[in-house]
Amino acid sequence: MDIVVVPLLLLLKAVIGLAIIVVIADVMLSWLVAANVLNTNNQFVYLIIDTLSRISSFMLDPIRKRMPINMGMLDLSPVILILALSLLENVINRVLMRF
Repeated sequence: MDIVVVPLLLLLKAVIGLAIIVVIADVMLSWLVAANVLNTNNQFVYLIIDTLSRISSFMLDPIRKRMPINMGMLDLSPVILILALSLLENVINRVLMRF
């Protein structure tokens, strides 16, 4: 049983870490675009921003639909997602420590 469970938990932990990195990168790139540091007319920059935005919006849209408060320009859904993913990662760490 341990032969199957431990690698799957390690894979899930890696996917969670990658998801956190994607969300942080998307938020930082959106700030850089808003500050006119990055030019979205560049095709390569636009491709990276679009790809990260699509991946992160897949994870953030369910949170945005359920958020009761509209904070105007402030979007707290990435913070909520990162906290939830970190909590899940900590749970996986605790489970892995038992094996």
